Amino acid sequence: MAKDEQSGIEPRSFLTCATEVARLLGVEDVAMKPNDQARRFAHAVRKPLLERVTLPEELFAPLMAAAVYDPDPSFCRWFVEPAVYAFGRRRVMAALVDYLRGGTDAERAGAVRAWYSAHVPVRAHRSPAYGPGGVRDPALDESHDIKAAWLEASMRVFAEATDLQMRHRVLLGLPTSRAAYPPSLHELLESTLASARVHPDLHIRRWAAAANHEEV
Repeated sequence: MAKDEQSGIEPRSFLTCATEVARLLGVEDVAMKPNDQARRFAHAVRKPLLERVTLPEELFAPLMAAAVYDPDPSFCRWFVEPAVYAFGRRRVMAALVDYLRGGTDAERAGAVRAWYSAHVPVRAHRSPAYGPGGVRDPALDESHDIKAAWLEASMRVFAEATDLQMRHRVLLGLPTSRAAYPPSLHELLESTLASARVHPDLHIRRWAAAANHEEV
């Protein structure tokens, strides 16, 4: 089965995830074919996903899987955004951390793409799932510790991965400011920097140089 060259995701795997989301939403009039699957599906479910006051618990895992397996980084937000509104940013980010920690390389790549979308701002007028009367429990979106977990997982994947593209993905998305890392991660950060400084790949060395305010 051919894979998307950029994402490494097998298109038919996305079809499986997307079809499950459609089934749970009751969207049954979408012909799920490999050649047009992503865009037609995204258009069909985006509106009902954002218009629901609540989403059933059973939809969370398939929704996150669809976001991770979507081969188009421009459209995974259409799965992530309604999940953030309905289930909270904290839970969405925690699920992506789990994918990054224990997923396949393809799932990790998808999690990195979806992580960007998980920072989508939430606004009361955007979705009725924001909260009754436009009031939202702040605990739903508290994610400071989850963001720290993402930083740690990314650095550990960088240290352990053998695939250069995967090392690129996780490292080059990390902040170069030490202030962005909690004290508990400073030792791991120094280890990551030490490895990146002498890495044969120029882009990885440049990341380390930016963190150290050096020149390659």
